[in-house]
Amino acid sequence: MAQLEQFTAPADQVGSVLRRMRALGDGWPDGDGVGVFHGVYETVTQEVALRIADGHFTDARAAATLDVRFAERYLAALDAAAGDRRPPACWRPLFQYRRHPGVRPLQFALAGINAHIGHDLALAVVDTCHSLGCEPGALEDEFDRVGDLLVLLEERIREEIMPGPDLLQIADPLTHLLGAWSLDRARDGAWSAARALWALRNFPDLAEEFAQRLDAAVGLVGRILLTPLPG
Repeated sequence: MAQLEQFTAPADQVGSVLRRMRALGDGWPDGDGVGVFHGVYETVTQEVALRIADGHFTDARAAATLDVRFAERYLAALDAAAGDRRPPACWRPLFQYRRHPGVRPLQFALAGINAHIGHDLALAVVDTCHSLGCEPGALEDEFDRVGDLLVLLEERIREEIMPGPDLLQIADPLTHLLGAWSLDRARDGAWSAARALWALRNFPDLAEEFAQRLDAAVGLVGRILLTPLPG
């Protein structure tokens, strides 16, 4: 695939992933937790494609490769769940609780962000380094710019999914639950994990153990974020 990408415009690479997302986007039942996350993630992927086409990224090829590798991790988890295979541990809580009546849409969305940033983003950086033959440091600018778009994703989720202005009153249990998770900390952790995995690339057993522990830890946070709450 890396050879093919040399002949594919960066925006077209992201556009191909976006078409796959759109094809899936029509099939979610109302209230499906995975569908909640999918809708907002599709929107931010579209924004990435537009910004790549507009020259927003210093290295459009690197940004597109990172975005595609990132999205492919999520799409692979979807494929695993649809095929009755076990997705990564970070995604399992969302698939298990996706129809739970006690979980609010905002929880579903943030659990998806947690899985995708906390686990998938780190591995996507490593995947991109292998594809482009570079070190993680060469991707830091693109990583930060993609991270800025993920902040927009979180803001859009809060704007579109919050049921009303009184949701985050101090007495609401969701206020305390969401206060335990931070997008900025998740981004910082993903960058540190990517650098660690790259440093361990010549020690595959250690790299695999590190990746498995990261997966499990992110999955635990996801399960906490999906704690059923009283209506």
